[in-house]
Amino acid sequence: MNKKINIKTKEKSYSIEIENNSFHKKLEKITSIKKNTVFIVDNKVLKIFKKFKNYKKFNHISINCSEKIKSFKIYENITQKLLKLGIDRSSQIVAIGGGTLGDLSGFIASTVMRGVDLILIPTTLLSQVDSSIGGKNGINTKYGKNLVGTFYQPKLVIIDPSLLKTLPVRELRSGYAEIVKHSIINDKKFFNWLEKNSKFIFDLQPKILLEAIYKSIIIKRKFVLKDEKEKLRNNYSRAILNFGHTFGHALETYYNYNKKLTHGEAISIGMTISAKISYKLNYLSYQNYEKIISHLNNNNLPTFDKNMYNKNIFLNIKKDKKNLNGVINFVLINKIGNAFLINNLNLKNIKKIIK
Repeated sequence: MNKKINIKTKEKSYSIEIENNSFHKKLEKITSIKKNTVFIVDNKVLKIFKKFKNYKKFNHISINCSEKIKSFKIYENITQKLLKLGIDRSSQIVAIGGGTLGDLSGFIASTVMRGVDLILIPTTLLSQVDSSIGGKNGINTKYGKNLVGTFYQPKLVIIDPSLLKTLPVRELRSGYAEIVKHSIINDKKFFNWLEKNSKFIFDLQPKILLEAIYKSIIIKRKFVLKDEKEKLRNNYSRAILNFGHTFGHALETYYNYNKKLTHGEAISIGMTISAKISYKLNYLSYQNYEKIISHLNNNNLPTFDKNMYNKNIFLNIKKDKKNLNGVINFVLINKIGNAFLINNLNLKNIKKIIK
């Protein structure tokens, strides 16, 4: 079973190819078309990459991945290695790993030689349903997450759900949080489908897993095509995809991107807070609010962190890149399947509502 999704932006058209057990076959294909390929590979999947029979014919850079690789230091280190290997404008970078590697590799590909072709092969559920789609790339600073970066679309995205067999359950849950997010902001039927099928996703049931990935990407594509570079300030804005991310990113920054919270866990807590604000402001019914919280709890995603109301969290929110002219842009929901932007909330109001 396989599915193909096409994305056409003003700058580039490319495909997202989803197929089980396709990893090595796809590597054969992309390297036969373009010989001057450099691989950047997460050490967690290096063994799988080395089963590619022609891997010794190509240069590869391996790296231990975590959120902390998204730094100026690692950016410079890998860029220098690529230049030493003789990368030029006819080269292509193939990034094999999770979302942090994809974000970093995309930033590198968009800047080295002022832009070389990038192929993404995401190997985590989080990267397959979210970060590999839409061309956002970036690195973190002490002032916040993804505050330095580019919009740069890949040439191709290859998704092989069978690679997820290597993931611990906690990482699957992290990716699942983004799948749930997509359903909450845009597709009630998908949310209802997830209520019935989430168990099979965690069991890595091939057809159900592939369908969940496909449906999630279709929702993300909708917002990317409407607003590729997040310029709009209406309900078509790509910023809608950041539901749960204002508090989620602030929590990640607070914990300095360590293993205390995965990205998905932070977003789950952020979605809980956004849903609570939506309910308290009478946009969201209590029934819908309870349904969201129950679904997160039933799938072992957190809805609370002891530091979620720490004053430093609110300082981090002030630095969120969605804010304009000191106004906090927040994504709320008025029902499952429909999200909207609101920009008349200040930190004092938010604190009062959620406490």
